[in-house]
Amino acid sequence: MPRPIAARRLHEIVESVEAAKSVSVEELAERFGVSRETIRRDLKALAAQGRLDVVHGGALKREVADAPFAERTKENAAGKAAIGRAAAALVEDGMVALLDSGATTHEIAVALAGQPPKDLTVLATSLRDALALTRAGVRVTMLGGEVDPDDEATTGLDVIAALPRYRIDIAFVGIGGLTPEGDVTVFSRVAAETRAVMLDAARQGFLVADSSKFGRAGPSRIAPSRPVAGVIVDVAPPARLRAALKAQGIACIVAEDL
Repeated sequence: MPRPIAARRLHEIVESVEAAKSVSVEELAERFGVSRETIRRDLKALAAQGRLDVVHGGALKREVADAPFAERTKENAAGKAAIGRAAAALVEDGMVALLDSGATTHEIAVALAGQPPKDLTVLATSLRDALALTRAGVRVTMLGGEVDPDDEATTGLDVIAALPRYRIDIAFVGIGGLTPEGDVTVFSRVAAETRAVMLDAARQGFLVADSSKFGRAGPSRIAPSRPVAGVIVDVAPPARLRAALKAQGIACIVAEDL
């Protein structure tokens, strides 16, 4: 049985998720004055009880939550694979490509491993992606940092600090949600900052999002200082969202149309 203080914290976490629809590990750790690892354990315990769902960097109210990584790779697998192939087709011989971690970006790694461009270098944060590409003979540099056990990828300030050291031709970044107004969101401030720096570090930065992300909103907004080249999706987004992206100068690349 949880101690009284821990039980109260669990109850308040559930209340926060119910009220805000989403919470981040970082915000909860700061609010309750405990470590991020303690919050991760709390969220896993609550997820096991069916009271919320854990996502990268935080948690969501059950009805709008993502599945765990292993399940996300199966959900809309055809759409994610199509995005992966469309993204991989943009990678040319001799490029340095940066891959964010996630179920959709993993499909880019799979596509690149299946037919690697010549003299390709990939900067990776995902352990899965790094292994898949290395086994295919691709030159891989793993960006260091704390390993997120849920995402099996490095994260945090060390990743951000490493990015300016590299010349990056193209970057592919996953997201948590695209609001109808065109806001690009994720579930923690650290994730938002990391992805913004990834996009800024590359000559061309692309977002990748399957259709389950349309209309969803995380608590933190990705706000790179430079324009994003485009967003690669599996199917055409709703007209309002597509118009919002166009107004920001973000091209919408629909994989099913290629």
